[in-house]
Amino acid sequence: MIDTFRTIQTRLEATPHLARLGRLFSETVLIEVDGEEIYLTFDKGRLTEVVPGPSRRTPWRFALRTDAEALARFWQPRPEPGFHDLFGLVKIGRGRIDGDILCLVKNLRFFKECMALARTGEETPA
Repeated sequence: MIDTFRTIQTRLEATPHLARLGRLFSETVLIEVDGEEIYLTFDKGRLTEVVPGPSRRTPWRFALRTDAEALARFWQPRPEPGFHDLFGLVKIGRGRIDGDILCLVKNLRFFKECMALARTGEETPA
């Protein structure tokens, strides 16, 4: 799982419009997948650290908690309804968001597009 987040880190560096969107976002985010914690540290829109947890010493602003299967379905090239969006995961009961929701909402487009960078393959036309 941590390798996927390191892939996101690499792809984020190659996506200039996301650097512009995230230029005001400098926070640490907790991603919990099936109990495995991963801390993503952003500095002005750059993903500077991807650190495995658990850690009681690492403060985080908000957390996304989900299961591995739901996240794998979210990362499909063309996810099905409910798995197409982070709030979709919450709505169908496959995810939970904790912490400073206002911080997430202020940077929603940046964070959602950042998480979607791990989507694999080419999208096929319907």
